[in-house]
Amino acid sequence: MSGGHQVLTLLLLSAVVVATLAVTSWVGSRRHASSQEFYAGGRLFTPLENGFAIAGDHMSAAAFLGIAGLVALYGYDGMLYSVGFLVAWLLVLLLIAEPVRNCGRYTLADVVAVRVRERPVRIALGCSSVTVSVLYLVAQLVGAGSLMALVLGSYGGAAYAWTVLGVGALMVFHVVCGGMRAATWIQIAKAVLLMGGALTLSVLVLLRFGGDLAALLTSAAENSGHGKDFLAPGLRYGGADRVSRLDFLSLGLALVLGTAGLPHVLARFCTVPTARAARRSAVWAIGLIGSFSLMTIVIGAGAAALVGTDAVRRSSAAGNTAVPLLSVELGGGAHATGGAAVVALVAAVAFASVLAAVAGVTLAASAAMTHDLYASLTPRRDRPDGWSQTGWSREGWSRRTWSQGGRRGGPKGEVAVARAAAVVIGAVAVGLSLSARELNVAFLLGLAFAVAASANLPVLLYALFWRRFTTCGAVCSVYGGLLPAVALVVFSPVVSGGPQSLFPGRDFAYFPLENPGLVSIPLGFLAGWLGTLLSHWSADPARHAETEVRSLTGAGAV
Repeated sequence: MSGGHQVLTLLLLSAVVVATLAVTSWVGSRRHASSQEFYAGGRLFTPLENGFAIAGDHMSAAAFLGIAGLVALYGYDGMLYSVGFLVAWLLVLLLIAEPVRNCGRYTLADVVAVRVRERPVRIALGCSSVTVSVLYLVAQLVGAGSLMALVLGSYGGAAYAWTVLGVGALMVFHVVCGGMRAATWIQIAKAVLLMGGALTLSVLVLLRFGGDLAALLTSAAENSGHGKDFLAPGLRYGGADRVSRLDFLSLGLALVLGTAGLPHVLARFCTVPTARAARRSAVWAIGLIGSFSLMTIVIGAGAAALVGTDAVRRSSAAGNTAVPLLSVELGGGAHATGGAAVVALVAAVAFASVLAAVAGVTLAASAAMTHDLYASLTPRRDRPDGWSQTGWSREGWSRRTWSQGGRRGGPKGEVAVARAAAVVIGAVAVGLSLSARELNVAFLLGLAFAVAASANLPVLLYALFWRRFTTCGAVCSVYGGLLPAVALVVFSPVVSGGPQSLFPGRDFAYFPLENPGLVSIPLGFLAGWLGTLLSHWSADPARHAETEVRSLTGAGAV
């Protein structure tokens, strides 16, 4: 792009940044220093607002750039991501939305702790939630860096690093100053912008082919270099390679089951006043996400047809730049005013997507570190006052609540710790993102979903629906899914052994699959089952009955 076109893009990006900063500052000036306001926005959002915010969480720049890029590179196999993300929300709607709202408060650990001993479960789920959130943040930051590097014409240069650092600083500011209320309104605005941007690109692509979808797919296959294989399974997963087939199955399991275990998704159901509102939020989200998934397929096929798979791969081996390249082509070329305008608009929309998505995920990670880990690992006298803890004693079930007005000045102490935790999470995510720029952002999301499905989903389902579930089973379920998932990723081709690995010069890829879900998800469920059977303590039937009634009716919900 020419210097003038780059200036136009930077002006639009600056307008997006200024707008988000204004929203956060306005919300921050009106907020109340309470944990409920900071974590859940006061639980005052309507189903429509929350549905758009959930869709905004899902329709991230990583999904927008990464999925379209995979479709452009691998055709049919790339479409798995779009289908998997959509199917996952049906599971959330049927099994998760209402029980989480009725039993939860701020985090996943709040739901599980109703059934079991609190301290060990909070520590375990705090670790898993932070791990999932960091992986998710890395995907978002990599997408933002790749986009800006292409727009500024220096892919692989300093533009990537400065973009990652800038987005990291902005996401910390949004969380620290605005909390859940600011994150929600930014997500709503981002969902509207991203749907509008995806719809515009989809319409422009279809107009190039006279509205004929068959002609679009045929042209995409011809320009992909793979012919008819582009529209058939096996280009990336499957074929004669048994490992690729297993990787395909592993990825599908992670995408379908992982959504229900993502901390920031579960936290969104605690921002509405009732379980009915949570269910209606999920319905709105499914409609929006379904439409977006179909448009990413059209955009990815359009990139293959109009730009060419080889051109996309030359720009970014992972396909992260397929959407910007398509935007330039639809606008008439890199040196045309129309091309500059379209790519600038897409860049601004994608950048807004990153800011909104990372704010919600950072907030969820901050809540896990503060509400779960910090509260459980610090001595009682150092905990922010106003926190409550429930757990087992030798005499049976007991509930212990610390009084207000202590050393840290009530609920303000918890919010202060949460803000500090957001800074730490942001720094870790930025550091990892600087080393992961050659990985496809949708693939990075797949890893986050695999860890969530392995560590978080089993314990959540067991706590809600299994009468015999115990504390030992909960802890074993979390660590039995989390540790194998992380270990398998470390020893997979994602980290070493390949040209697109994190460490391409090293080879310790002893696990052949790129996604660990096929192994780690069953291990998480198996560990929870064995831990419960081998536990010395039996489950309390009264606590299960209370959880069951509360999850189904909302009686006693916060």
